[in-house]
Amino acid sequence: MPYGIDNETEEWLKGLEKKLYAKLKAQCLRLGSIMPYVPEHGCYYDMGARELTAWTNGFYAGMLWQMYHAFKEEEFRRAAEGIEERLDAALEEFVKLDHDVGFLWLHTAVADWRLTGNETSRKRGLHAAGILAGRYNPAGHYIRAWNGVRQGVANVDCLMNLPLLYWAAQENESPAWKQIAIEHTEMALRYILRPDGSSNHMVDFDPETGEYKDNPGGQGYESGSSWSRGQSWAIYGMALAYRYTKNQAYLDAAKRSAHYFMANVSLNDYIPLLDFRAPKEPVYIDTTAGACAACGLLELSEHVGEYEKPLYVQSALRCLKAVQAFCEWDPDKDSILDGGSARYDRASDRQVPIIYGDYFLTEAILRFREKAFLIW
Repeated sequence: MPYGIDNETEEWLKGLEKKLYAKLKAQCLRLGSIMPYVPEHGCYYDMGARELTAWTNGFYAGMLWQMYHAFKEEEFRRAAEGIEERLDAALEEFVKLDHDVGFLWLHTAVADWRLTGNETSRKRGLHAAGILAGRYNPAGHYIRAWNGVRQGVANVDCLMNLPLLYWAAQENESPAWKQIAIEHTEMALRYILRPDGSSNHMVDFDPETGEYKDNPGGQGYESGSSWSRGQSWAIYGMALAYRYTKNQAYLDAAKRSAHYFMANVSLNDYIPLLDFRAPKEPVYIDTTAGACAACGLLELSEHVGEYEKPLYVQSALRCLKAVQAFCEWDPDKDSILDGGSARYDRASDRQVPIIYGDYFLTEAILRFREKAFLIW
């Protein structure tokens, strides 16, 4: 059985896969090559038409490529290719891009290259990797996060974008790009991930000297709190760093992050609170953190010993079972996973369906069914 799970659970996962296929096949035929974010009145709008460089604009294509890999149906491929082609204009407007180019082009061009061998897609991916590498600040050994006045800010999110550099370094025979990824990971070990397994969202450096200044609160409740999606980025990002470097310190960091996450979600029936260190009231949740953590825990399980593996597999399964209660499987309605929250202090995208929640849900289901491919 996949991941050593029992027959009853396997049958449940088969049922989820059938629901996922029916939902995404209908959605693909209905939506074509749009770039969804949060549905309005139950229907997706095209974020790509509003803001082409938005960091979430690659996730739907990632879902489509996962489905194409699993089911080999051309509708999924054509829709994903359409999104990738639309993003060419974002590459031309590269000054508006930030550290999240991995989320954009790993899920589009790099996925296309890996599955079809499209040489144009390979070039797009390498172009995006060059943009990401260009954000490296050698004074502080970090990749700069956002644009504007925040010249010295780095974040935990970037750990999930670093696989673009690992891939590009191998494709382009450029060890420097891999070293940039390693430098940012080492910075995260020192300043973002805490010894107890919890995680800061952001760190602020003096961009001229690299001197540490502060750990701002970011998208969680406050500085020193524990934004749950940041915790899931840490689990998955550090596990991926280990995959590409085999540095034991990264695997150990992934484990600490996972243990902290698992301990906290166990207190809320495996539904992540938006921030694990926030006031008891009001209660805000973030199902996207649970879906992402499930994928990260499965990644982590692939790098540990036989007798350690069940801890992470079973925890991933509990996260998936918990969030599936928030799923809308009606093929005629847009989006799947409700209860996602982008940040603590913004009501407009708090406890709503968000496209990256659907992506990680898709990856988790297909990964359990051994039908996913490594998009990172």
